[in-house]
Amino acid sequence: MTQSIIIGNPYYLVLSIIIMCFAAYTMVNMIEQPQLRERVTGFNWLIGGAFVFGLGLWTMHVVSLLASDYRMLMDWSMLLVLIVCAIIVYCALSVLRKQELVRGRYLFSALLMALGATTLQYMSMLSDSIIILKMNWLLYLLSYAVSFIGAYIAFRRLETKTRMYKLKSCLSLGISSMVMHQISLYALKVDYNDILSTDLLNEYMRMLAFLLGLSTLIILSFSLTTWLNASKYSQIDERYKLLVENSMDTIALISNSKWEFMNSAGLRMFEVQSENEIIGTSIFELLDEKHHLEMAEWMAAGQAGEDAPNKPIELQWLSVQGKLLHTEMVRASSAFSGKQIVQVIIRDISERKKNEELLINSEKLYVAGQLAAGIAHEIRNPLTSLKGFLQLLSTGRGNSSNFYEIMKSELVRIESIVSELLMLSKPQIYEFVYKDSRQIMSETVNLLDTQAILHNVVIEFHADYRPLWVFGVENQLKQVFINVLKNAIEAMPSGGVVTINMSLDEARGVLIRIKDEGSGIPTEQLSKIGQPFYTTKDKGTGLGLMVTYKIVDNHQGHISAETQMGVGTTFIIQLPYKEQPVVET
Repeated sequence: MTQSIIIGNPYYLVLSIIIMCFAAYTMVNMIEQPQLRERVTGFNWLIGGAFVFGLGLWTMHVVSLLASDYRMLMDWSMLLVLIVCAIIVYCALSVLRKQELVRGRYLFSALLMALGATTLQYMSMLSDSIIILKMNWLLYLLSYAVSFIGAYIAFRRLETKTRMYKLKSCLSLGISSMVMHQISLYALKVDYNDILSTDLLNEYMRMLAFLLGLSTLIILSFSLTTWLNASKYSQIDERYKLLVENSMDTIALISNSKWEFMNSAGLRMFEVQSENEIIGTSIFELLDEKHHLEMAEWMAAGQAGEDAPNKPIELQWLSVQGKLLHTEMVRASSAFSGKQIVQVIIRDISERKKNEELLINSEKLYVAGQLAAGIAHEIRNPLTSLKGFLQLLSTGRGNSSNFYEIMKSELVRIESIVSELLMLSKPQIYEFVYKDSRQIMSETVNLLDTQAILHNVVIEFHADYRPLWVFGVENQLKQVFINVLKNAIEAMPSGGVVTINMSLDEARGVLIRIKDEGSGIPTEQLSKIGQPFYTTKDKGTGLGLMVTYKIVDNHQGHISAETQMGVGTTFIIQLPYKEQPVVET
């Protein structure tokens, strides 16, 4: 055949353009399906899109030939041509999805798409009965260029996501493919050896009807599947949007230390009117300078895909209006559109910080009030006595030598109260050493033995056969034992037995139990033991046990009390077991 002038019914040409645009639209919908759904369903949408586009090209080719005087070729070799075209188109779509190929992605994808389209077009016109084959290479290059330009424009439209971008992309692919097809009819001139007989034509038409029906069915089924999938995804996407937009916390996406997305709560927190004011800006612009280094390290770890820490970090931000924001933030790393991003959730805790500060101040005032009242009460009594004795001395009445001893004892009492308070408030440096707690307790028992005899009290001391090593300040630990033992002795005005048991517990360390046979402590009073100026003794200050609790806490230990009314009270002191290291010589 030497003539390539297009004649025939123009409706075939319109139909072929519609078929090509519909196939392109189906392909676009398929390649835009989320990658997550591919992993869930096990279906590769890129392969499906490439196959649908190849079917559309072949169907357009066949229908367009009905509008020309070119001879149609129908044999099963067309299936091989279609597979080759689909493979090339799949490669083009795969390149298009590679976000890391920033510069050459569209160009290379369009070159491959044009190669696949022209391959199917020209290979479909070849058979083993050709006797004359002439190619106008200039027209071939023109047809390839038209197909390339159409594909390039379509791919750029897909990425820009402008208004009606899908329709514009499909029209670009459909029209460029149709123009390429018409140019190819002029570029390739073919004469065939066999004659198209009526029987052969009927066979072609039966095969054509079957293949057109099959391809139409496949394209429609793919289109329907894509539409259903897109509809489900749209519903899921809408739910996520509702969750994100209605969240009380700020949910944002960060890429390369810049804000990529921020929900409405974040816009309100940073006091911006629209997202255009903050999207694309650096996160460090609103972050307090003292957190810049910490945030940079945090973001670098997120961009590298490292796991986020379990606990949130506290950061201070400034709104665009200059308002100070106290926040806590958590992050999660993920991939979006082929690039690594960091998702953060920021919670405004400014109000909580303010309430915590008010609560702390209130507690400080309460404690200060308690201390002031206790100090005033404890010191006022000896001061009153001193004032009275001074008045007596000034009048010259009474035995002044007796007065001096009493006044001295009252001053000693005031000095002891002040010393115990200083121990609680003033930080001091102590030398920690390894010491056998059995030895400390033994020395303490010897020290208090005389006082116990005066109160008709017997001290029974039982200790483990093994050394009970502790790491601490010897004098402070001895003060703890003295305070608890003195309380135990004084709790038995009629005499009794104080039992001391020291042992080693593998889980809890060194356990020291000091038990008396006093009257016991009521449950409501037991919870107040250790508070300043709280005591069950007539002349006590309560500071002794408070100091005891503080010393044990400084040694990373624990102290508790068990009591039974009418039976007695047991104080349990728990200290970490620290075995003395062996010094190598």
